[in-house]
Amino acid sequence: MRIDVFSDTVCPWCFIGKRHLQAALVDAVLLDADIHWHAFQLNPDMPPEGRDRKQYLDAKFGGPEAAERIYTRVRDAGRGAGIDFRFDRIKRSPNTFNSHRLIRLATTRGKADAMVESLFRGYFIEGRDIGDNAILAQLGAAAGMEGDLSAWLSSDNDTDEVRADLHTAAQLGISGVPFFILDNRYALSGAQPVEIFTQALKAARQKSKAVN
Repeated sequence: MRIDVFSDTVCPWCFIGKRHLQAALVDAVLLDADIHWHAFQLNPDMPPEGRDRKQYLDAKFGGPEAAERIYTRVRDAGRGAGIDFRFDRIKRSPNTFNSHRLIRLATTRGKADAMVESLFRGYFIEGRDIGDNAILAQLGAAAGMEGDLSAWLSSDNDTDEVRADLHTAAQLGISGVPFFILDNRYALSGAQPVEIFTQALKAARQKSKAVN
């Protein structure tokens, strides 16, 4: 089964959604699912160099207190998915465009899942600046990516492909992530509980069998 996932690398619910999907694939006995990761940017106007985290939180949420109320809910959901979010370690809010380029490269090498996981862990658990090409290169190496990733990131490789993903998301009317498309038939928005994912996967599989 093909599963298309629109996600952003600074989206905590996308990290949770990834874990929920993985658990549901086991429950539905769909371990050979063909997962395709697609770019989405929650903050497309973020400067290339990113912004100071405190300034960003003040502008977006009205200050750290309001952000903490939101983070408490995310932390609780994260613990249920086996994720120990460390928002306190994040010092910079990055532009995620280059991280999506790196995922595209990883896809061509069969390492997309490892790359996405490395980016999520780097940002949300280690507090690393995933808008910095040097950091991205390190996270790519940690995901098993070989070669001079710093030089690759300094080029314009896969820029058009990421922009095409962003355009597709807009055409589909996707306004938030994570967003999942199962077998080109069913769409799920948000980090749904594992049970909901499992039901949707089984329904998509049954529909595919009926059509074929």
